[in-house]
Amino acid sequence: MKKIFISALLSLSLFRASADEGMWLPMLLGEQVYKDMVKRGLKLTSEQLYSVNKSSIKDAIIIFGAGCTGEIVSNQGLIFTNHHCGYDAIASASSVEHNYLKDGFYAYNKDQEIPSRLTVQFLDRIVDVTKEVMDGVQGLSWADRAKKIPDVYKSITDKVLDKDNGISGRVYSMFNNNQYLMYVYKTYRDVRLVGAPPESVGKYGGDTDNWEWPRHTGDFSVFRVYADKEGKPADYSKDNTPLKPKKFLPVSIKGIKDGDFAMIFGYPGSTNRYETSYGIKLRRDIDNPSLVNLRDARLKFMYEQMIKDPAVKLKLASNYASVANYWKFYDGESKKLHQFHTYEAKQKSEQDFINWAKGKPEYENIFAEYAKNYTAWMPYAKHRQYMREGIVGSPLAALGSFMLQVEDALVKTDTKPDDLKKAMAAAAAARKNFMASEDKPSDEKILATMAMMFYNDIDKAQHPIGFYEGLKATFGDLREESTFKTWARQVFANTMFLDDAKWAAFAANPDGLTLQNDPAFAFASAFVKNYNTKYAPLYTVFNNRNNELGKSYMKGMMEMNPVAAKKMYPDANSSMRVSFGNVKSYRPRDGVFYDYVCTGKGILEKYKPGDYEFDLPAKQVELLRNRDYGQYIDKKYNDLVVTFITTNDITGGNSGSPVLDAQGNLIGLCFDGNYEAMSQKLIYDKDLNRTICVDVRYVLWCIEKLGGAKNIIDELQLLK
Repeated sequence: MKKIFISALLSLSLFRASADEGMWLPMLLGEQVYKDMVKRGLKLTSEQLYSVNKSSIKDAIIIFGAGCTGEIVSNQGLIFTNHHCGYDAIASASSVEHNYLKDGFYAYNKDQEIPSRLTVQFLDRIVDVTKEVMDGVQGLSWADRAKKIPDVYKSITDKVLDKDNGISGRVYSMFNNNQYLMYVYKTYRDVRLVGAPPESVGKYGGDTDNWEWPRHTGDFSVFRVYADKEGKPADYSKDNTPLKPKKFLPVSIKGIKDGDFAMIFGYPGSTNRYETSYGIKLRRDIDNPSLVNLRDARLKFMYEQMIKDPAVKLKLASNYASVANYWKFYDGESKKLHQFHTYEAKQKSEQDFINWAKGKPEYENIFAEYAKNYTAWMPYAKHRQYMREGIVGSPLAALGSFMLQVEDALVKTDTKPDDLKKAMAAAAAARKNFMASEDKPSDEKILATMAMMFYNDIDKAQHPIGFYEGLKATFGDLREESTFKTWARQVFANTMFLDDAKWAAFAANPDGLTLQNDPAFAFASAFVKNYNTKYAPLYTVFNNRNNELGKSYMKGMMEMNPVAAKKMYPDANSSMRVSFGNVKSYRPRDGVFYDYVCTGKGILEKYKPGDYEFDLPAKQVELLRNRDYGQYIDKKYNDLVVTFITTNDITGGNSGSPVLDAQGNLIGLCFDGNYEAMSQKLIYDKDLNRTICVDVRYVLWCIEKLGGAKNIIDELQLLK
């Protein structure tokens, strides 16, 4: 293995595609991209952005939890991230008596900080492992390669594994499996909640304003990372001390103006900018509409219960927020794919490739093979979505599907006692988590509706054999909604998963017949086994072939036009990236102009006392009406700037990412994109794409003025 500085293939990613498009690998910034950044206003050297031997901005950027970004903002390990990134931790720390989601929370000293189950990861170094991976799968068919590659990855990451010091490696595929990089991380396990605004601030605007501009959401939360006395990662202990980081970000409250340079570091989750027209059509016409319809029903039933009872709202809050976020995203994505004629544009570029590939055996049949692959899979694509988003969208059914591993252990004749014991322990833990978050009234409606939607929308030939026939024989006409409601009511009344006494009896003496006769398990088992035995293998074949063709297509695109190849960047894949652009207003349609900031005035204009989405704490209303902005006032607007927009290229996973000025100072936290460019996972729109950011001055105002936690402000390096 060798450390990467630059390599021939990866240098292809180091040039901007067009306008502000591109999520670049900061450790491999090429001369042209860096010069472009400087022309746009950057005042830092490339080594100040990323360095192995010296502290650099990359050392202040962390993977926060399972899928967000955070940044270190003090020499005592203080973390800023989004409110929605800390949402589950805030909800878990809350109770009806101490409802931190509703009322907010601030620790006025370190003893008041609340432990969480979160982890944070710092990037240590990058290693090029392309040769090792390629050698490990050399000569294998793609199906065999897919089976072996996890072992190949493990053999590589095992060489850097150091559990005592929290060091581990992760291999990422770049450019559709044409190159592989290992990122080495250090993981810290003691992360504590320091502060969060009330949910009415952190989620102001709710689902109505989600993915929309103008936006007035204070989407931030504050945490701290701790280490043992030697500075090493450790489990929570009162003896642990705040981490002394290699680098932390100064915070600028000087303000921003239209056209200012903006840079975002973070861990964007996934894009598929090199998707084919076949993939666009599948997503636009089948996957997305199915997901939206199924999530719409689930959200409706959860919402009905949440508005009735604060305790239910607290219980369902995290799951509801997660489901709702991408419900709106995928609805918007499909509409934008139609509006932008993305399918047709892809077809045109693919025809250019087909014409070039004639007479080149390695490439000339790629799109004929794509056509065969998608034709074979398309009849089953909706089924897969209805399983993922429908059948196991019911928490009870999801638990039932988890119990399949218990059934497997019970029915196998060669199961060892220890294996059964482990399976039951895992099932008990899963049930405990389920019971803590289960809301029976909403889940019962979800179960009934998902079973009914599957019956109505999925080809009858693909239904699990005997299930609907049995349901009809026992409960009546399958054309009637009442039939499914009656069935679901019986499932909830009789399953042992919801009955402590029945579960205890089963756990004391587990047997396969009892499990198989449980109505919740019988439902989940029928659908999951039907999919796993008949359709999952087809999806595996489809996916493997797609990946194989994608690798060849990417390689061919680079050969077809070497000049254009130099402007290609790898798709986002949760590895560290940097994007750059400008603070910028825009015109989304004729006659409409959107300014680059939103202010406190707009918060009050949207304010609706008692409203689920637009209520505010009484103290905040008073402060805003009194214009009590302190040092955080914006001189141009003579108001408190709440949010701003930039042209930066981001995607999911960038939530909580720092927005930096030309000197590398923190000016905001990105948290969303705009509805006009919701196809950004598949295509970047140079005119309409905007990243929505909470202004750091609003963050600090909420902490100090609304929360009274000046101790947090005093910990920061403020630039005025």
